[in-house]
Amino acid sequence: MRKKAKWIALVLACLMLASLAACAQQPKPAAEEKKPVILVFGRGADSDRLDPARTTSGESAKVTLNIFDTLVQFKPGSTEVEPALAEKYESSADGTEWTFYLRQGVKFHDGTPFNADAVLFSFQRQMDKNHKYYSEDMEYAEMTLGVVKEIVKVNDYTVKFILNHPFGPFLRNIAMFCNAIVSPAAMEKYGPDFFKNPVGTGPFKFVKWDRDSQIVLEANKEYWGGAPKVDQVIFRVIPENSVRLAELQTGNIHMMDGLDPNDIATVEKNPDLVLMKQPGLNINYLCFPCKLKPFSDVRVRQAISYAINKENIVNYLYKGAAVVATGPVPKTILDYNVPGYPYDPEKAKELLKQAGFPKGMKINLWCYPNPRAYNPVGAKLAEAVAADLEKVGITCTIQTMEWTSYLAQSKAEKGFDGPFFLGWMGDNGDVDNFLYALLSSDTIPGGNRARYSNPKVDELLLKAQQTTDEPTRADLYRQAVDLIVKDAPWVFLTHTQDMVVLRKGVTGFTQSPLTLFFLKDVAMPK
Repeated sequence: MRKKAKWIALVLACLMLASLAACAQQPKPAAEEKKPVILVFGRGADSDRLDPARTTSGESAKVTLNIFDTLVQFKPGSTEVEPALAEKYESSADGTEWTFYLRQGVKFHDGTPFNADAVLFSFQRQMDKNHKYYSEDMEYAEMTLGVVKEIVKVNDYTVKFILNHPFGPFLRNIAMFCNAIVSPAAMEKYGPDFFKNPVGTGPFKFVKWDRDSQIVLEANKEYWGGAPKVDQVIFRVIPENSVRLAELQTGNIHMMDGLDPNDIATVEKNPDLVLMKQPGLNINYLCFPCKLKPFSDVRVRQAISYAINKENIVNYLYKGAAVVATGPVPKTILDYNVPGYPYDPEKAKELLKQAGFPKGMKINLWCYPNPRAYNPVGAKLAEAVAADLEKVGITCTIQTMEWTSYLAQSKAEKGFDGPFFLGWMGDNGDVDNFLYALLSSDTIPGGNRARYSNPKVDELLLKAQQTTDEPTRADLYRQAVDLIVKDAPWVFLTHTQDMVVLRKGVTGFTQSPLTLFFLKDVAMPK
């Protein structure tokens, strides 16, 4: 019995050791994998290029703002400028030299260092037509950097811009998305395809771009300004306003822009959604081909301006989410009560009679089909305007063209043969960005699609650029606005409200008066 008991004890001991050995060989249970926090932004259209210097598209800037940094940037919710990649800056007493002291220890997403050489590279490729990476499609370059005579590298972390003359808008121009700092090494690597493979120093890194579908970014955990609050941002293209809103209501996306005014009440009633809105820094206008008869006659342009009921457009088309424009600049950046052209069909008929059209006329009225940020109802605007013009004897044939072709045609030498709708979103909060960019003779056929030219206006705009005293600049701009309104190169229609809708619990987003979408501080509900 004792032998048998010993044998049983030995077997049990062996089994126990084998069990312990097996346990030791088993892998430890894996820690629960953390799901990435993903923010999905719904928008109406895709980007064109993700090279900040080679685009004027707001849909592109919406993305590049989060990949790249500028030397100085706009304060959240403001048009004021603050340091960014430059820790500080200073100007000479006469305003012709600007010195930027660069932040040290910053790296591009490809691991290469940010320094003075990168700054020089980023600006010289826009300014020097002989630069290896200069491109004719850098449309903002002349407007924002044309005044720069030279950029000097003082040392590895100090650069100096020398201007031809004092230039009031200079600092705000440097803060614009087009003047972002790019990785020279990435530009060398990708060449002309850099716009598909953007590399900056910003809070998010580019991951992939599925055309007309989505752009994916991931958080730059080592960002000099602090890591983003989400792991990924996906910009999804959802062209139809109603479909985009439905996706937001179901939680498939977390924020969106391009809200149809007809859906404002729906959003406001939904407890799961938050509507953010503010006065828009934009202008929505009907542009005349000013060199083409009969629109070369100012009386015809003024007649059409009087004939359109802008109040009705605001109240019925935009459901109050806009204000009537009486001039080319929003009052939020130029405090001036210009009278404009109130609705007066009898005055319109009288002016048409004086211009030789007592029985009215027939014209083509050109428009784009899809909603824009400054015109959220798209082609419905043309229908409303045509109905008003019919009442004063002007019969319109509405002609529609897809947006990309439409924009190219408005700039082409032949242009449109009748009035055409356009709009503008302010880039930097400076009046120069509206008046010089859109109505100076220097910007024909760039921003000045009306081909409007008035030497006195040109003189005032140049004087305002070369003045740094803000009250003096404002006075010069008011004089220019008076002349422009009298000349009526556009029908000044509306300034539309900016609207963004978020899912409840999405926090940290600050609406920008410049319609900029900085997403670093946006957090998702927990």
